[in-house]
Amino acid sequence: MSPDGLVLIGASTGGVQALMAVLPGLHAGLRVAVIVLLHLPPDKPSLLVELLSPLCALPVREPDDKETIAAGTIYVAPPNYHLMVETGGDELHFSLSVDEAVNFSRPSIDVLFESAAAARPGLPMVGVVLSGASRDGARGAQALALAGAPIWVQDPGSAEASLMPAAVQDTVPSSTVMPLQRMAPALCRIFDVERSSTSKEPR
Repeated sequence: MSPDGLVLIGASTGGVQALMAVLPGLHAGLRVAVIVLLHLPPDKPSLLVELLSPLCALPVREPDDKETIAAGTIYVAPPNYHLMVETGGDELHFSLSVDEAVNFSRPSIDVLFESAAAARPGLPMVGVVLSGASRDGARGAQALALAGAPIWVQDPGSAEASLMPAAVQDTVPSSTVMPLQRMAPALCRIFDVERSSTSKEPR
């Protein structure tokens, strides 16, 4: 089933704890695809699927190249590949790339966010940037914002590493500081299966 929207989450240093505070609150009825990109060592396997799966109501998996993006799934970017969202006919699919690192990172949050912003104009999206110690994600968040997506950041004061959310605040002045405990309920209100056409971004 094609997703009704995309939730794009970028994180780095301190991001595991932040993800564990957000993702378990997403209920199984959500008809969105949640795409998570965490900076990981390129030479080690990711343990995020094993770590997050027991905590989450939605299934958690790493996507394959050219895989169709489906609703009701949390996708975790694999290490040492850029993860991109692309349009194929009436569907969205993933693309994996071994192009050069961006902001010293592969996968790069900027690459993911920019690809999503260009893939399907008009598709509801939310960009979320959590704890991290680089500026990766700021340029991508700007692209998402220009495409009409709200941008949420973890409060830099509560983040283990404040540089990443602070950089997004500087680059996207319209971004909203969202406490971690409010992110999942807010996403559920926006993207709920039975949401009304008057659903709004939470104040």
